[in-house]
Amino acid sequence: MLYIMEKDYLKIIKHCKDLLPYEACGLAGGIKRGQDKYIKKIYLLTNTEASTNHFTMDIKEQFAAIKDMRRNGLQMAGNFHSHPSAPALLSEEDKRLAYDFNTSYMVLSLMDESSPVLKAYTVDIVKNVKEEIINISWHF
Repeated sequence: MLYIMEKDYLKIIKHCKDLLPYEACGLAGGIKRGQDKYIKKIYLLTNTEASTNHFTMDIKEQFAAIKDMRRNGLQMAGNFHSHPSAPALLSEEDKRLAYDFNTSYMVLSLMDESSPVLKAYTVDIVKNVKEEIINISWHF
């Protein structure tokens, strides 16, 4: 299960809406307990592609986020990107580029901007995709 605080969930939604019509992206630092991941910090990154259907995270921002995670005793727990006009599903490209089999891949659909849909997935070494349950709460 993926646990995320409501304030971080809302931070992701705001970031993604602010960057419409382009895809937005970012990282999630947290802690892992068995198969459960607890998101503790969201890192809003720049999509260097400025594209409506593709994203590339700014490499300098990625390194800065990883350094901050390490400084704060966090691990890479996940990443996220938006689909401005598509469902919250991993695309074939998303699956192909999935490289960390211990992380959560979150997709925020803004097909209906007034009703965003966030889903999370894990991807195994042979690219099998499994949807994760997301628990959004005030605290944990």
